[in-house]
Amino acid sequence: MKSYKEIEKKHSPEEIAESLVFPGPKDPAKRGEMLSVLRQVRKQQKESQSEESKLISQLLQLKFLIEDYLKADSFNKNFYFGYFLKEYITRLEKKNRQFAQEIDVDPTELSQIINKHRKPTEKIIYRLEIHSNRNFPAIMWFKILEKERAYELLHDKSIVNNERGHVKQQLKFSLT
Repeated sequence: MKSYKEIEKKHSPEEIAESLVFPGPKDPAKRGEMLSVLRQVRKQQKESQSEESKLISQLLQLKFLIEDYLKADSFNKNFYFGYFLKEYITRLEKKNRQFAQEIDVDPTELSQIINKHRKPTEKIIYRLEIHSNRNFPAIMWFKILEKERAYELLHDKSIVNNERGHVKQQLKFSLT
């Protein structure tokens, strides 16, 4: 077996990395053929998947997306409570009206939550946990709301300005 030093003399670092990351034929025609076979195998596996298995995959993707978002330090305005709720409903392949009936919520209220016109109540959050058989716990949904609210508190100066008029007296010093 050749030592790393011998390999390093004969090949560039890029060639060494490529051989480790992308093992397989170097010939583009053979590589294309191999990729075609791999695509065919994936397609066959996907087609043979049961409906329940497909649903589980879709919901796991969503759960991982939510978990990754909650772990991230930054706020993403595209990832709000209603977005994730809509994704949940869509992945279940349900219409909003049908889903609203399943969790005993007025369809208008559900629509308002999805479209950021209303914040969800605790009852909605608990019903989502129950509906998902605890696969999407209430605390996960609450943390999405908490992340939105924290961003609003830090960046929406109009809230502070509106409330300033209600404070009759404030401290004359600052601790910071």
